Amino acid sequence: MQILMDEWNIKPPSWVSADPCDGWEGIKCTNSRITALVLADMGLKGQLPTDIELNLSFNKGLTGQLRASIGKLTKLVHLNLVGCSFFGPIPDAIGSLTKLSYLSLKNNSFSGPIPPSIGNLANLTFIDLSDNKLQGSIPVSNGTTLGLDKLLKARHFHFGNNQLSGPIPPRLFSSTMAMIHLIFDRNNLSGSIPSTVGLVQTLLAVHLSNNMLTGPMPNLTGMNSLNYVDLSNNTFAVSEVPTWFSTLKLLTTLMMENTGLQGEVPRALFGFGNLETVVLRNNLLSGLLDVGNSSNQLQLIDLQRNFITELAPSKEGSNYTLILVNNPICEGSQTNNYCIVSPTNAPNEMSPTLSNCTAVACPSGQVSSPNCKCASPYRGTLVFIFVSFSNLGNFSYYRELEKAIMKSCQSFNLPVDSVSLGRPSWGSSFHLELVIEVFPSGDQVRFNQTGASAIASVLSNQTLEGRPIFFGPYSPAGSNKGLIIGASIGGSVLLLLIVLVGFYALYQKRRGDSPSRGSILMTGVSNVSGPQLKGARLFSFEELKKYTNGFSEENDIGSGGYGQVYRGTLPMGQTVAIKRAKRESMQGAPEFKAEVELLSRVHHKNLVSLVGFCLDQGEQMLVYEYVQNGDLLDSLLGKSGIRLDWMRRLKVALGAAKGLAYLHEHANPTIIHRDIKSNNILLDKDLEAKVADFGLSKSMADSGKDYVTTQVKGTMGYLDPEYYMTQQLTEKSDVYSFGVVMLELITARRPIERGKYIVRVVQSAMDKSKDLYNLHEVLDPAIDLENDQLKGLEMFVNLAMLCVDELRAKRPSMGAVVKEIENIIQISATNWNAGANSAATSASYEDVSREVSKDLYSVLDYSVAVQGRR
Repeated sequence: MQILMDEWNIKPPSWVSADPCDGWEGIKCTNSRITALVLADMGLKGQLPTDIELNLSFNKGLTGQLRASIGKLTKLVHLNLVGCSFFGPIPDAIGSLTKLSYLSLKNNSFSGPIPPSIGNLANLTFIDLSDNKLQGSIPVSNGTTLGLDKLLKARHFHFGNNQLSGPIPPRLFSSTMAMIHLIFDRNNLSGSIPSTVGLVQTLLAVHLSNNMLTGPMPNLTGMNSLNYVDLSNNTFAVSEVPTWFSTLKLLTTLMMENTGLQGEVPRALFGFGNLETVVLRNNLLSGLLDVGNSSNQLQLIDLQRNFITELAPSKEGSNYTLILVNNPICEGSQTNNYCIVSPTNAPNEMSPTLSNCTAVACPSGQVSSPNCKCASPYRGTLVFIFVSFSNLGNFSYYRELEKAIMKSCQSFNLPVDSVSLGRPSWGSSFHLELVIEVFPSGDQVRFNQTGASAIASVLSNQTLEGRPIFFGPYSPAGSNKGLIIGASIGGSVLLLLIVLVGFYALYQKRRGDSPSRGSILMTGVSNVSGPQLKGARLFSFEELKKYTNGFSEENDIGSGGYGQVYRGTLPMGQTVAIKRAKRESMQGAPEFKAEVELLSRVHHKNLVSLVGFCLDQGEQMLVYEYVQNGDLLDSLLGKSGIRLDWMRRLKVALGAAKGLAYLHEHANPTIIHRDIKSNNILLDKDLEAKVADFGLSKSMADSGKDYVTTQVKGTMGYLDPEYYMTQQLTEKSDVYSFGVVMLELITARRPIERGKYIVRVVQSAMDKSKDLYNLHEVLDPAIDLENDQLKGLEMFVNLAMLCVDELRAKRPSMGAVVKEIENIIQISATNWNAGANSAATSASYEDVSREVSKDLYSVLDYSVAVQGRR
């Protein structure tokens, strides 16, 4: 234990006696022998020892590789390393832990294949290897080797968000399995879903979304226990709606977005008494939609971007939300509720108490518990991979989960008075996020470190007794250590942060307009260091309020999903644009930090410059150079009053391309923008293009690869399909988005307009044997075909279609795009009069055009909605 104290740099106050079994916090002993350490969420740092039983979840400082000697822990029954920083392969020796019943290595950086030896763990009831970087195929036994098909007792198969590839082996499934969760979402799996999955009659949830699965739609007939099915974003063969839709009588959630479904939705589907959520967006469903016999439980039917033409009358008293945006039935009229995307029904509060007590006013740093006692709770966030309901405002669901968590705390004799869940919201990929508060019992007003660690340990165990089935697996994240340790510590730390930032702001104000360097503290943000600044100034709220005349209406120059943008004037006369976040759409601390740090260190004439930022009085604001002529989208739509002729459009494309090329090829480390679109390209007084909005940008620093594995974010219509399917982000993802912007430049059409994807529209209209590739009907009418002399248009189209090639390897680099646009501009500016010069130029044009288009392939007809900033 002394070695561990030195290795992990910890020594809780109770670790003072010579005998660790004499009241040491987190130590469990049997007959004076240490049998387990419960040290979850203790801020441990160092590496993993190999001769003790451990629950070390949520210690980000624990790193290194799992050593093969872990196989010596033959008495280990529970191994939980959730949320640490281990990397490298999972050792094959883990198959020696034959008594293991619970294995969770979730949310680390493990790579390499899944060890086939795991099939030797016949006592496993729970296995979770999700949110890592595991590669290769799913291992199954073949007579000489082991595989996952041998885990007959395992109820939970959680392998989501890795890089697994190849087909799902038919041998993986058998009728003797106890599996209830089959989760392989967000991988690179291909081939058909084997019919043998139907042998596992115990399955409650099938989650195979966001892979590259093909072939026919699987037949799930007879799987009568299923209540959750998500097969979204796979490339199944286009087929009629499967008949099994209408046979799964316990189904609560059906999600099959972007799966090639066509034909009418069967009326019988909506009659099941348990059905709550149906998401069939972005398919080919058509004809009449009849929801007349819907159950009283139905909450959401989302059929955006289909071809529904008729709607039968709904049953009287129905209370579900129907979304038919971008269907023919909504064209020409937006007056119907179903043609408008409704706001979320999530309340921004903790769940109201059901007790008979009256909430009391509490001292600073404490809140009233469900039993109306003032205390500093353990607070964190639970992120659920799936839930089988849509009404976030129905607190009865959360009550059942509160009871399950409370029961688990009681089974471990933890000093817990009550549990409260609330503030539900939809995070990325339709994941539910819930704030949890756990209150101490008795006269305690705060948990000590032992209690907090024990609670973290309970929450890391995803097999809570009595847990309601409509909640899927979750990840505890973002625990508030200040409140865990207590109000005295947490309050003083928060006060210290506020005081420091207050002094820093005063110091900055006294410095006037001089730039700040170094780092600052971000108030109200836990576990996030301040931005590393190079030349960006920290403004106070009162300063920016003064510079915008109180954020007056006359200084309001625009708005977006992020918030309002105001024009301001600094004391030295510089005009700036101040982007002020709305409360409900403020970036997370990492995203805000990323944008500030990135903008403060990149400098190029085709990138919007950051002047400063504000983190004061609960506000998030970014102060940019003022770009006079707004965004490219407004100009293309005729809202800015600026006419963009052909040559101006080429120069706009060149400027934006140069800005991106700088990020990809000259910034150190390389930066991927991740949200290139026409309204993130601004035009200055000379119509010079400047790339803006770096809130989603990713750095390639320390990736060690030519891609970054990351959660998919972006904007519908601009998203690189290969990035979406693999979660592997590269510079070529920006190239794809830029190719869509190029098509916007020649058509003035949005990427997805009335259900039609711009890439497919141009591709379908193209005929290279005809003048201007036969694109007259899709070109922007504002382009004067007579006077603009669209020389180089065909080359521009060829280049755009290369940029949006479905295979990233076929797309050019942004440096190559810059050179080609420069060449097109030179050709377009050439005097095309008759004569020798004309013939020579024409020949040169043909040569270049052939060079650009020789590798041009058909472009994927791809359109998908991605949760992210628009």
